[in-house]
Amino acid sequence: MPKLNYGIIGCGMMGQEHLRNIALLENAGVAAIFEPDPAMRATASAMAPKAVITGSVAELLAVEAVNCLLIASPNYLHLRQLEEIAFIRPLPVLVEKPLFTAPEDAPRLAALRVAYPAPIWVAMEYRYMPPVARLVEEAEAATGGIRMLTIREHRFPFLEKVGDWNRFNSNTGGTLVEKCCHFFDLMRHILKSDPVRVMASGGQDVNHLEEVYGGEHSDIWDNAYVIVDFASGARAMLELCMFAEGSRYQEEISAVGPLGKIECHVPGPGRFWPDHLGAPPVARVVVSPRDPKGPKMVEIPVDPQLLAAGDHNGSTFYQHQRFQRAANGGQSVEVSLDDGWWAVAMGLAAQQSAATGKAVDLSAVSYRVV
Repeated sequence: MPKLNYGIIGCGMMGQEHLRNIALLENAGVAAIFEPDPAMRATASAMAPKAVITGSVAELLAVEAVNCLLIASPNYLHLRQLEEIAFIRPLPVLVEKPLFTAPEDAPRLAALRVAYPAPIWVAMEYRYMPPVARLVEEAEAATGGIRMLTIREHRFPFLEKVGDWNRFNSNTGGTLVEKCCHFFDLMRHILKSDPVRVMASGGQDVNHLEEVYGGEHSDIWDNAYVIVDFASGARAMLELCMFAEGSRYQEEISAVGPLGKIECHVPGPGRFWPDHLGAPPVARVVVSPRDPKGPKMVEIPVDPQLLAAGDHNGSTFYQHQRFQRAANGGQSVEVSLDDGWWAVAMGLAAQQSAATGKAVDLSAVSYRVV
C-alpha cells in the first residue's frame, strides 16, 4: 500500500488527536502542517517534527510530498477550505464534522460534490467506536428490526478552544450541529433509513451563562431532547446533557424491536476519570431478548494505546485505517458528503424546531442537497 503523507489543516485539540493516531498507522506520516495559532503550531510541530510548517492552505498544498489531507479546523472553515483545495489541488480528504454550519452553505456543497475528483470522507468517529460497531453488527438479530432507537450523551461542558470560537452558534452551527451531528449520523447508519421529521426542545440552562467574549455573551446550548421520525417507520431520540460529567458512561445507545433490546455503554475520556475511583470503566454491550428472558453482557475492551491516543474510545485510529484504504483506492468512502449533509441537516432542523416549538419536515427544507 502506498504511503500516506498527510497535510494537516488545523492542529488544535482534535487535530492533535489525529496526529497521535496517524503516528500509530502503518505506512503513514505527516508531511506538512498549517496551524495559525502559535501555541498549537508549536505543539503540533513537536508531535510531528519532520513535517513542514506552512503559513496557509495554499502553501501546504504546494508541498509536493503531501498526497492526502486532514481538515480539523474550526467548523465554519471546513467548507471554505474544501473549496480552496478543490481549486488548487484536489487530494483525498478526511474532513472533520460538521461538514458545513449554515443552510446557505448547501448550494456550495452541492457544487463541490459534483466537481471534486478525489475521495472526501467526513469524519464521524462515533461509527468506529468498538462497542458502537458491535451494536450495529448485532442489532438486526438482537431486535428483529429496530423500531425505537435512543442515544443518550451525558458529558462534560464544551472545552476551551483557540479564540473561544466554539462558544457561539454562528461559528459552530449550534450545539445540535456541532456536537450532535455525530449522533444524527449514527441514527441513519443504525436504522438504514432517512429521517422525515424532527422535533426538539433545547437551550442554554447551566453552562457558559456568564461568559462574554468580545462584548458578546456565549449562546451555545448545553442540553436538548430531539425526536426523529424515519421513512422506515422507526423513531429515534437523542438526549443530550452537557453538565453531567459525573456519569459512569458518557454515551449509552439502546435499540429495541419485537425480539428484544441491544445496548452499548461507552465511557468518556479516561483522562477525566478520577484516580480515586480506580481504573476507568470498560465499554460494554448488553443484549436483552424478550424470550427467553435474560440479559447477556459482554465487555468490549479497547487497546490501551488507542485509548491513550485520543478521547473517542479508539475510533479515530480505526477511522484512519479505513480512510487510508479509501485514499489508496482499496475501498469506497464509508461516510460520504451526502452523509455529512444529512447529519448537519438534521442538526439544523433540530435547532429550528427547538427555537420555534414546531416540528420540521425535512422534505420541505430549503437547503436540500441530496
